Amino acid sequence: MTLTNTACRLAARPTGLPKPTDFEVVDEPAGVPADGEFLVKVEYLSVDPAMRTWMNAGRSYVPPVGLGEVMRAGGIGRVIESRHRDFAVGDELFGTFGVQRYAVSDGKDVTRVDTTVAPAPVHLGALGISGITAYFGLLDVGRPQPGQTVVVSGAAGSVGSIAGQIARINGCRAIGIAGGQDKCRWLVEELGFDAAIDYKAGDLRGQLKVHAPNGIDVFFDNVGGATLEAALARLARGARIVICGAISQYNADGELRGPANYMQLLVARASMTGFVVFDYADRYAEAVAQLADWLRSGELRSREQVIHGSVGDFPEVLLALFRGENTGKLVLALNGAN
Repeated sequence: MTLTNTACRLAARPTGLPKPTDFEVVDEPAGVPADGEFLVKVEYLSVDPAMRTWMNAGRSYVPPVGLGEVMRAGGIGRVIESRHRDFAVGDELFGTFGVQRYAVSDGKDVTRVDTTVAPAPVHLGALGISGITAYFGLLDVGRPQPGQTVVVSGAAGSVGSIAGQIARINGCRAIGIAGGQDKCRWLVEELGFDAAIDYKAGDLRGQLKVHAPNGIDVFFDNVGGATLEAALARLARGARIVICGAISQYNADGELRGPANYMQLLVARASMTGFVVFDYADRYAEAVAQLADWLRSGELRSREQVIHGSVGDFPEVLLALFRGENTGKLVLALNGAN
């Protein structure tokens, strides 16, 4: 029996916020695995800010999604047909399967998912790329020391919420920047941040002065723009800025906004370093093992906002991310997922 695959393909390169017309949702025959391949039924899709950058033409850390190609996305699925000796029917796997119901894979860059440790969505969040990004970005690039002040922007998102908790676990003062009182309350009352700043309330620089009176030792940035400038104005001597992302800039119509006060790096003898989690691929297992230990002990908490829908719902779910409607990791569970 031929299976019908529903796929979301990139139809146009967005200008500003993506529009539904930038995507085309099509029904087509599912792929048939050849020798050394297997067919996966995708059950959960990771929805991430970086997806917006993948839609742009031009140089980046990964090639852009081509027009007409299936939109790139990490996902978790189950093997339903296999001609690969290392993967059996029923295996649950994580891979870059794309925004589609069925995907053919040769097993490259695919990892097994153990849902006895945690439910599948957690493997897209705290035990997935989000958690791994927070782990290496904070510990390897930020290099926080006990007693230091760590400030995280986008702190209620999938990466930021984990980064702040790792800072707290390592004996640092963790301060989160998020949008809205509910998100800030969640950071402090449930995740154990020492303080949370609602940037929507205004006067971000003043609030940073109150909560980081001795300066910021590590700034883990997911936002960029005005938020990055505010942090630069409050750096402690020898501070490290970790550039993880810049969600405030991803949908800009014109030129990206860089920090006008970058000379504060010189004044504070500070450093600003960009990093890409894929550079740590050979150490993923190390991060996942430690994150899983923290989850088991209760030192680390995860939160997944799971939206149930279809492949055709992906464009709207992505927009919900950019509207700031999610708290924690945003996951699209495809209809029929277990």
